[in-house]
Amino acid sequence: MNATLQSAATHPDHPLLLGWQESIRQAARSGQALALRGTGSKAFYGHPLHGQPLDTSAYRGILAYEPTELVITARCGTPLTEIETTLAQQGQMLAWEPPRFGLHTGAVGGSVGGMVASGLSGPRRMQAGAVRDFVLGLRLLDGQGRLLKFGGQVMKNVAGYDLPRMLTGSLGCFGLLTDVSLKVLPCPRHSLSLVFGMDQTTALACLNRWAGQGLPVSASVWQDDTLHLRLSGAEAAVRAAHQRLGGDPLPGATAEALWTGLRDQTQPFFAPDERHLIRVALPDTAPPLAEPSPVLIEWGGAQRWYRGDTALLARLRAQAAPLGGHVTLFRAAPGQPPAPVFTPLAAPLLRLHQALKHALDPAGVFNPGRMYQEF
Repeated sequence: MNATLQSAATHPDHPLLLGWQESIRQAARSGQALALRGTGSKAFYGHPLHGQPLDTSAYRGILAYEPTELVITARCGTPLTEIETTLAQQGQMLAWEPPRFGLHTGAVGGSVGGMVASGLSGPRRMQAGAVRDFVLGLRLLDGQGRLLKFGGQVMKNVAGYDLPRMLTGSLGCFGLLTDVSLKVLPCPRHSLSLVFGMDQTTALACLNRWAGQGLPVSASVWQDDTLHLRLSGAEAAVRAAHQRLGGDPLPGATAEALWTGLRDQTQPFFAPDERHLIRVALPDTAPPLAEPSPVLIEWGGAQRWYRGDTALLARLRAQAAPLGGHVTLFRAAPGQPPAPVFTPLAAPLLRLHQALKHALDPAGVFNPGRMYQEF
């Protein structure tokens, strides 16, 4: 592993880190699990947390920001709103539009550590890439209380295994992320959102055709025979794409509300009720799945959301597997029979995950069972 070990004795650090190191070592000695928690905005995601709570929300602040280098480094408890406000002042952004669950209710709406640990991305992921594509480096407290450093603060870093990407989306099962360096991008100069009336099959066909035409499509969503498309980039490119595609423009405020509602899941489709919220990841060329359940489709067809019961979850997994996809029980509904949150891992892949868990967290301290019961 491409890691640099840092000793707290020779590398003085934030007092919270020193306290966490002692808590981790004590937990490893006693066999006590630790439940890592930041703002709690994604507590619903994954299997329930068990163990002694370890709150990371107080460890916050931007450590470094170089607008000319397109890199920002922040502590794990730093609110996403603080990061985005700082970036906006320089005309820059987190290009993958990470969700900020609960922000509309007055909650903090997610932290940097939770963003990386969950690995979730918003509408612009179809154009810009996923969270893991923007993580340049991170520091991690492992299950022995050691402070490890992976990657760096530059865009070119190819030595050793790419642990920052592997740890992104791991839900804190392998260690406590303390600091993260992220690549950021300039905000697009111009955006225009369009609306089209078409059924699901036609929408998927159009999205796939447009994807091969070099159009500046930065987001898409289909629901109830209506396709919305967002174009982003230079004004001339956006205008030319509109002339080519047609469609009716959306007013700016309406478009902003649409994409923000998708990003933060405040649209009515996502409202919690007695049904599961199920996320299906498929190749964008996959045909419509044979289910009458309500569906919302994003990312040019690659991300499809369904509402339904545990039986629907099983049917979707059976349909997605032959297509090369996977299915996540994104938010479980109360009263439904229990089910695995994530698609079960194949045996070779499970062994790799278990080996990484043993290397970084041999005593099984961090978030046991949050992703898979086997670790």
